Amino acid sequence: MMQELKHGVLTNYIDGKYAEHRGDFIDVYSPVDGSIIAKSPLSTYDELDSAVKKAREAFPGWAAVPIKERVQVFYRYKALLEENLEDLAKTASEECGKTIGESIASVQKAIEVVEFACSLPQIIAGEILEVSSGVECRIDKYPLGVVASIAPFNFPVMVPHWTMPNAVALGNCMILKPSELVPVSSMKIAALLKQAGLPDGVFNIIHGSREIVEGICDHPGIEAVSFVGSTKVAKIVYVRATSNLKRALCLGGAKNYLIVTPDANPDMTGSNVAASMSGCAGQRCMAAAVMIAVGDVDHIIKKLVAEAEKIVPGKNLGAVITREAKERIESYITGAEKAGAKILVDGRGAVVPGKENGYYVGATVIDHVTPDMKAATEEIFGPVISIIRAKNLDEAIAIENASNYGNAASVFTQSGLIAREVYKRASAGMIGVNIGVPVPREPFSFGGWNESKFGVGDITGKSSVEFWTKPKKTTVKWNAEAKCNWMS
Repeated sequence: MMQELKHGVLTNYIDGKYAEHRGDFIDVYSPVDGSIIAKSPLSTYDELDSAVKKAREAFPGWAAVPIKERVQVFYRYKALLEENLEDLAKTASEECGKTIGESIASVQKAIEVVEFACSLPQIIAGEILEVSSGVECRIDKYPLGVVASIAPFNFPVMVPHWTMPNAVALGNCMILKPSELVPVSSMKIAALLKQAGLPDGVFNIIHGSREIVEGICDHPGIEAVSFVGSTKVAKIVYVRATSNLKRALCLGGAKNYLIVTPDANPDMTGSNVAASMSGCAGQRCMAAAVMIAVGDVDHIIKKLVAEAEKIVPGKNLGAVITREAKERIESYITGAEKAGAKILVDGRGAVVPGKENGYYVGATVIDHVTPDMKAATEEIFGPVISIIRAKNLDEAIAIENASNYGNAASVFTQSGLIAREVYKRASAGMIGVNIGVPVPREPFSFGGWNESKFGVGDITGKSSVEFWTKPKKTTVKWNAEAKCNWMS
């Protein structure tokens, strides 16, 4: 007898309809307790092609709608997100393991991006200038056509909203490929968009794995691809998509460094660093991964340890995404210990009563890590922070600069001079001063440097307009009597 699934057997979403899938499915597990909550399609290229064709059919009509009318859909959609916030947050928690508070915050960030999309008519108002006597030039922004968004597992509601509202409000039609680990939230997003009045075919969902990612990169009907995930896959997607003459912007992994100086506020620093490294179980590309202790900061490390010990799996610490992820994270802790590091707080072997089959790793603090250890150089993606000791600020900045990644860096200090040195010299795209998770708010764009981002521009904020549109320049001369010069 087949087990009853809380979220049932999912379908693709094409042209405003639930498209039945006749092929293979994948079980969707809840990290919270290890139970199977849904089955998701392992779609084929033909199903992707069907979605692209429907999106291309919908594109001319949607692009022809004036942007001030297009965004009315998103005003209604924003209200629906607010009405359904708790349900969306609960679903996200079930499928990716976050605490309910973390999931609520992620939905609120999604709402903020939708709110920004509603302001796009004011942001993209065309430029016009009289460039010569009787001659005017103007620039207008046009949508690209059908675009695709490949989303990760860690934020099943928020990350799709980094791309969808702006891209669609600007007149594009979208294919969303959610992570096969967290496919349920995306279906609720589709239902709310339809309820908000988005025309059929403008937003489509294709579930699947590697075959669909490769198909998106290869499909001639897709003009642009965005990706959020690991650096290894981000590189592959970027190279494959651009080799097929598409625009691509791929956000990869991170190894975020927090530099702590002796004058930092101990209470604020301890709580901020602990929250940054453990929030969302460390499964976010803005999590604190390495704390560089400059000089004598043992008093602050004691505060960090005390805060980390208050973090309890199943209460204020969520699950990691899979059993394999749990094993991988714990292997980094063990490896650091064998290499000579000191475990101050040990999260290995965490079990939550009543949820013994869930995937949990406790908050972990590792001291005396050296810059060459794997725990210091590789993305762990769990609630683990490694402490590297540095003699001075120059050494600390050199350690940060040596990282292949460049998503975020922070400094904890009460010195304006030190703060200035760090945010000027750190090799990262997002900088925090006494902030453990320096995520920019709209309209500022999210995006890192180095191997944390591949491509030019951003998928969020004001600069996303350049990625999701193409400019058309028009030069006009109406007055035949106007004085002529070299250009007219």
